[in-house]
Amino acid sequence: MGYVLVISFPVILFLLILAIACYLLGRARGRQQSAPQYYGPPVPAPPPSVLHFQAPGDSK
Repeated sequence: MGYVLVISFPVILFLLILAIACYLLGRARGRQQSAPQYYGPPVPAPPPSVLHFQAPGDSK
């Protein structure tokens, strides 16, 4: 009977620690996802020289 107790006690302890860790990580992730997103000013448009795309080997 003592052998069963020695085997099962570490397993029960491990599962308890694992359950608490999953609970805490899930709670933190849920709070992060439910937080409002803060939007800043829009990103300015890139200069026209960046927008002009020229394929390699295509010369003008």
